[in-house]
Amino acid sequence: MPLARTALLTTLAMLAFAGNSLLCRLALKGTTIDAASFTLARVVAAAAVLWLIVVARRQMGRARMQDASLGGNWISALALFCYAAAFSFAYERLSAGTGALLLFASVQATMTGYGLYAGEPLRARQWVGLALALTGLVWLLLPSLATPPLVSSLLMIAAGIAWGVYSLHGRRASDPVSTTAGNFVRAVPMALALGAVMQAPRALEDGAGLGYALLSGAITSGLGYVIWYAVVPQIKAATAATVQLSVPVITAAGGIALLGEALSLRLALSAAAVLGGIALVIAGKRVERA
Repeated sequence: MPLARTALLTTLAMLAFAGNSLLCRLALKGTTIDAASFTLARVVAAAAVLWLIVVARRQMGRARMQDASLGGNWISALALFCYAAAFSFAYERLSAGTGALLLFASVQATMTGYGLYAGEPLRARQWVGLALALTGLVWLLLPSLATPPLVSSLLMIAAGIAWGVYSLHGRRASDPVSTTAGNFVRAVPMALALGAVMQAPRALEDGAGLGYALLSGAITSGLGYVIWYAVVPQIKAATAATVQLSVPVITAAGGIALLGEALSLRLALSAAAVLGGIALVIAGKRVERA
């Protein structure tokens, strides 16, 4: 895949991830929808939209025969469900800053650790970039950090690990659309089981909360994850982990644009540090290829 296309798709995927955080925050903090109902609506919406896309591709003859049916596997579906459920329940009690730090630190540790284990060493410049990005992220979130509830913290760490596993499995995807669709379809019975245990769904009691969940599922999750599965086979695990550190910065920017939050010097400097660190990691990857 050309570098420019990889960069564009990666940017779109990060915007989708940030959109998920904003929509989840809006739903769980501003409406009466509960975490189990949000997870169920999100997973079902994503599965439905992606299944329709797979069917349309088959009818229009745009997919090869082996890509015309649902792909994916149960391990990826389980990782996807665990991420979605743990993410929602953790954000019921965690602040946005604390949750973002725990989530993306866990993703970073999972994917970078696997990359090192698999023989994908980082160059000195990439280590510097990774340290700079993490420092910028911590500095951005530090004012909002507080001693978090233990259970919620563990849930968010589990969500980060699950998302790292899901992203790593995406490196094997030959067809992002059918693979993502299959994973979401397989996750539906898991979400239904969770809803039954938690006596959900109560989503229909709050139209706004349901709307946020459906939008998160259909657009920022379903289509966003298709884009991510198209990108992640093209880049190393450590690079894929590092670029995701941009999501809290994008989320903060989205809060300014959509929620009326103030732009601060801390945000601007932190964003420069995070994005500069990511640039160093990617630049190190390009030198390695050359």
